[in-house]
Amino acid sequence: MNRMHNPAHPGEVLREYLGDITVTDAAKQLGISRVALSRILNGVNGISADMALRLEDALGTSAEMWAGMQVKYDLWQASKRPRPKISRIQSVR
Repeated sequence: MNRMHNPAHPGEVLREYLGDITVTDAAKQLGISRVALSRILNGVNGISADMALRLEDALGTSAEMWAGMQVKYDLWQASKRPRPKISRIQSVR
């Protein structure tokens, strides 16, 4: 799999989509708390499937776009952490 080099957290992208709207107003429109949205925008929390669907409705984007960005970000972060050596599983047939 060809992974993007150090992809942005989806919250950074969302911040650009929101433009000049306040976090409070955007959170109200999304039906979430200001704190919950702030945590996404600041990269503390990720975009859940539910949030991806809310963003689809609110912004006219696709939920798959948001979910895909989150997966790419999560995979990149995971690839940078130490993992045990894993050997290939040999199928028994």
